[in-house]
Amino acid sequence: MTSGTDIPAAPPEAKLSTRQLFFTVFPSIMLPMFIAMSDQTIVASALPSIAAALGEVERVSWAVIGYLIAVTLAAPVYGYLGDIYGRRRFMFIALGIYICACIGCTLAPSIWILAGTRFLQGLGGGGLMVLSQALIGEAVPPRQRGQFQGYLAGIAVTASAFGPIAGAFMTDLFGWRAVFLLHVPTAMIAFALTLRLKARPGNHQAGWQFDFPGLIFFAGVVVPILLAMDQVRAFDVARRPLIITLLVVAVVSFALLMRREFSTPSPLLPVRLLRQAAIWRADLMAACHGATLVSLVAFMPLYLRAVHQASAGDISTVLLAITAGVGSGSIVTGRIVTRTGKTMIVPSITLMFTSISLVVFALYGQSFSTVQLAFLLWFNCFTMGSVMGVAQVTVQTAAGPKQLGQASSSVQLSRSIGASLGTATISTILFATLATRDPEAAKLFGAILQDAHAALADLSPMRRLAVTEEVTAAFRVAFLTLSGITTIGSILAWTNPMRRV
Repeated sequence: MTSGTDIPAAPPEAKLSTRQLFFTVFPSIMLPMFIAMSDQTIVASALPSIAAALGEVERVSWAVIGYLIAVTLAAPVYGYLGDIYGRRRFMFIALGIYICACIGCTLAPSIWILAGTRFLQGLGGGGLMVLSQALIGEAVPPRQRGQFQGYLAGIAVTASAFGPIAGAFMTDLFGWRAVFLLHVPTAMIAFALTLRLKARPGNHQAGWQFDFPGLIFFAGVVVPILLAMDQVRAFDVARRPLIITLLVVAVVSFALLMRREFSTPSPLLPVRLLRQAAIWRADLMAACHGATLVSLVAFMPLYLRAVHQASAGDISTVLLAITAGVGSGSIVTGRIVTRTGKTMIVPSITLMFTSISLVVFALYGQSFSTVQLAFLLWFNCFTMGSVMGVAQVTVQTAAGPKQLGQASSSVQLSRSIGASLGTATISTILFATLATRDPEAAKLFGAILQDAHAALADLSPMRRLAVTEEVTAAFRVAFLTLSGITTIGSILAWTNPMRRV
């Protein structure tokens, strides 16, 4: 089933074989995506060194938050402007901004300037992610997009895992400033590779004007939500009034944003596209994927430390299994879509297995060995790997050739919002469950993560067992919640009207 939009005209690359397309198009698109995704996580390992060098430890997280805010704001803007003026042109702009911001981060003398240059870096990185997805849709015929989106999803997950490792390595050898220089030569190579892509005209129309009010209202939604989520992670009751205030600002801004986007002839957000069931269901499915995957990556190390007293090596093994699972699942799904043309049937089935594996993990994970956990989580993430490529192919096909950028940005934006809200929700559920069931265990939780044996040494054997069981029960509730989220994703896939390309 297809939408009422025009079917994309076949690009010149349509006459090439998949192998020729891969070597002609994919390197030019893969490298910018790798840069942007690894940069989201590469700074995490350097934060202690940054705090020690620049001071103001309580504000060092702004180096991460500033980047995330900018990436989220940039996604719809690049999609919007790329559709109007041409996506290849804006890839050059995004790479230029990113390179300048990397140099600025390297020279930053204070945490506030670093936060500002990281924000600028996010403005470039957000464009790299969205435009990479859109350029796949522009250069690759619909039937072959599934395979390329699968490759791209695998690259994105690999880059996210590469970031912390590369960040730690560079910090230890050359200092934290070298972390920001790492991608400068890579971005220059990406700049040169982008020259290989064919320049295509945009869809500029007479009387078009940029939607500045929409951008302001959108910022009024995104910034307060991300700030509120950051406060929620601290789980400090004293911050509740600030959190409520931020959420109220976000709700009011959202109402104003919707009023603006439905009334202006040139909306920033693709609200008219979202009226199509194929698109909004695919976007919500991507949001469920982002919430589940990012929550697993964020909370799995905590679970392994608190419940299994796992070593750093064991934690790395499990996280590697998560990365390998998503990457391999994305590639396999892409091949299935390319060979059969069937799209939503794949995540419809695989997400059911994701939900089942999460239930098994929640109920019995505490009795599994590290190898068993790694295999279960590999399978879990292998089934999750079916989502993002299919979501992009579905949305791009339904949107048509003139709105590929906005369509691609809607998927990326949905995933980012899902990841932010999902991790905040799971964090709240985890700590609220623990605090409600056993306040003393909640107070000990931080110490347990540092050294479980030392934290529990002064407790009686019976009390020590009770605290461990309460911590395990809180994680059980959190992982069962994730199972519910993936079940919703499966329902969205089953009910999506676009089943093939």
